[in-house]
Amino acid sequence: MKRLLRYLGAFVSIVLFFLAIFIIHYKLRQYHYHDIARQISHTPPRVLALAVLLTFVNYLFLTGYDWLALRYVRIKLPYHRLAAASFIGYAFSMNATFVGGSAARYKIYASLGISAANIARLVVFCAVTFWLGLFAVGGLAFVVDPEHIPAAMHVPFLSARPPGLVFLALVAAYFAAVLFAKKPLHVRGWVFELPSLPLAAGQLAISSLDWTLAACVLYALLPPAAGLTFLKFVSLFMLAQIGGMLSFIPGGLGVFETIILLLLSDFTQPAALIGSLLAYRLIYYLLPLLSAAALLGVNEFLAQRHALKQFGQFVLAIGKTLVPLFFAVSTFIAGAILLFSGSLPAVKGRMAVLRDSLPLPAVELSHFLGSVAGAALLVLAHGLQRRIKGAYHLTIALLAAGILFSLLKGLDYEEAAILTVMLLALLPCGKEFYRKATLTDERFSIQWIMSIAAVVACAAWIGVFSYTHVEYSSRLWWRFAFEADAPRFLRATAASAILLLLYFFRRLHLPGRAASAPADAATMQAVEQIVRACPDTDAWLALLGDKAILMNQRRDAFIMYGVEGRSWISLGEPVGPEDAWHDLIWEFRELSDRHNGWPVFYQLGKDNLEFYLDLGLNFIKLGEEAKVNLRDFTLTGASHGGLRHSCNKIQKAGYGFSIIDTPQVSERMEELRQVSDQWLREKHTREKRFSLGCFKPEYLSKMPAAVIQKDNRIAAFANLLLGADKKELSVDLMRFVPEGPEGMMDYLFVELMLWGREQGCEWFNFGMAPLSGFEDRALAPFWSQAAAFLYRHGEHFYNFQGLRQYKEKFDPRWQPKYLACTKGFRLPIILTNVATLISGDIKGIISK
Repeated sequence: MKRLLRYLGAFVSIVLFFLAIFIIHYKLRQYHYHDIARQISHTPPRVLALAVLLTFVNYLFLTGYDWLALRYVRIKLPYHRLAAASFIGYAFSMNATFVGGSAARYKIYASLGISAANIARLVVFCAVTFWLGLFAVGGLAFVVDPEHIPAAMHVPFLSARPPGLVFLALVAAYFAAVLFAKKPLHVRGWVFELPSLPLAAGQLAISSLDWTLAACVLYALLPPAAGLTFLKFVSLFMLAQIGGMLSFIPGGLGVFETIILLLLSDFTQPAALIGSLLAYRLIYYLLPLLSAAALLGVNEFLAQRHALKQFGQFVLAIGKTLVPLFFAVSTFIAGAILLFSGSLPAVKGRMAVLRDSLPLPAVELSHFLGSVAGAALLVLAHGLQRRIKGAYHLTIALLAAGILFSLLKGLDYEEAAILTVMLLALLPCGKEFYRKATLTDERFSIQWIMSIAAVVACAAWIGVFSYTHVEYSSRLWWRFAFEADAPRFLRATAASAILLLLYFFRRLHLPGRAASAPADAATMQAVEQIVRACPDTDAWLALLGDKAILMNQRRDAFIMYGVEGRSWISLGEPVGPEDAWHDLIWEFRELSDRHNGWPVFYQLGKDNLEFYLDLGLNFIKLGEEAKVNLRDFTLTGASHGGLRHSCNKIQKAGYGFSIIDTPQVSERMEELRQVSDQWLREKHTREKRFSLGCFKPEYLSKMPAAVIQKDNRIAAFANLLLGADKKELSVDLMRFVPEGPEGMMDYLFVELMLWGREQGCEWFNFGMAPLSGFEDRALAPFWSQAAAFLYRHGEHFYNFQGLRQYKEKFDPRWQPKYLACTKGFRLPIILTNVATLISGDIKGIISK
């Protein structure tokens, strides 16, 4: 149902976009393309300079959002670092709705070293600030100078005053809560601490200035209009912005312009309005994006300069997280520019210059290939978002070709200059695009497909509007001449649309991977070879046979995973060479997306979290893993007196420690089974799976076992997991007979670690202590508080505290382990699915 609603929402958005184009076309039916071009070209330079200055001031005030938010979470950061991060983030998010602007904000805050919990609070604070200013400015304008709303907008009220009163009431309610509420607000499992009154006043001031300055930019670009006061314009501007946001179209593109046309058509000519709106889009949206792209493109140069080294390195840290998303947006815009340019007539006078210097076939071919390159860039933008190396190289080539085509088809030096900035900014960032995936295997979201369709449709409309005076006939397709702009538009736009349709049609017929099938014998044989070459002992869990395997194309790395509900849960990091991880992680994400699942990565280390940031995932600390340095391990010292006593007692009782080599494990499997069955009965529990081992003869026979024996009878055992190059030693299954003396497991662990030290092993991995790292602060998310409560009081179900206390006596080093999953309110479902996968079913979660 949710998937259907998502598709329905995208369909409604694209319908609104086409409706907006239809209304714009209707309002401009009496005008010609040259009327709009004349309006733009006749805009006084001082007006353009004023609009650029107001845009600069507006983006400067936008840094106030982050400045206030950091004070709200009590984090101090130098303003120059904050300003750089804020400018890059807002320049990106203004244009990046279809690739996830919120994910970009998360990455920026993470690059500043801010924790996930504080990032969530920052995002909420900035969102409240944004809406507070909208309600304040819009409410005041709607009430003081209410605008009559045209019937064509089909809203249930004819004046803007009713929503204005509602907006002001919401602002008043917020300040009343700030003044009088004594406790934090609880909203859908999250706890929101209300800011102080000075911070709330700052929110109102900064956001109100933001909205007012945004309106000033467009107001400055409008032609003189009798009767249009600034207050009345602000009222109309806010109505158009709200309509654009409600359409869920990126940037309100088309819808915002349509509402402005409908509301301002009584004050000035539609052609003049369209010219001003185009200039507004270029100055307020595209110019900051190009500036931020240039800043990212030169960050490595800055980082190497002595005087600017610190600032350059900081920008570089931001850039590493934002590069793929940022250049996905800029490349998408570059593709749109080439397509739109191919739909417009050549500028008068420039074609005459080309006529004297170039043959006609060169002009025709450049125009045709320029539009085709634009269509290809729309697709490559998606590949850049996913860090595909091939997409980077093709984008570089097509941007360079686009610059050449722009000059050869009509001396469009403005277009070539924009593409040049994008190319120069992208060139130094090649190392950020490392995936070797195939472009045709990438999955496009419905938002991406709709965005591409919208650009192509818009390019087609621009051409239709520009050549309304040209009578259509089939002969146009075959007319070639320097002045034949309309035929060139028809050929180029049709070719671009056909190529895009063929690309997506081919993708529909590509064979898909199986959802979650057990690995075959050949795959498991390859998996075992990879596991034996892996230094991490967790990789041995792949040989349990209870998990699906996603193998890379080289068959030298894999991800082991299970599916429970909609959660596609990968156990740990990919296993194999690290240079294969990026592609495998993305492939797993795409596999889960293809089956409408939620990608989940369970038990991740802290060193490689940036891999998963690229996927737009959030992190939750699950617990901490204990590792003992075997080179330093000793039983001497007062702190280990208890361990020495346990070992001496077990040895005096006649028990001894030994290692059963792998070939002999199968011979004594029945003895091991008897010990295991007795242990399960005594503990009133059953076998777990997925991230925990279980008694499977075919699994245990692949590795040696450590045993405690008395009179040649096994009293306790543990299977040994040995990492490659003896980097790590660990155990998985630990069982002992109930009649054995107390301290049996202490003796087993001590002897095993002493044996590992003799064998040259570096670390002994005790595994994770679950839930020991969840936050239990008043402002932590509800589910984090619930996990901390379970850690303290959940002894009946699982000895969480006791497990950590037991491991502490071996003096381990604790390392955090994380869960990576999609953002939103799916966490309780995902945690339940993980627990179910480990326990076998729901009953296994609430029983031992």
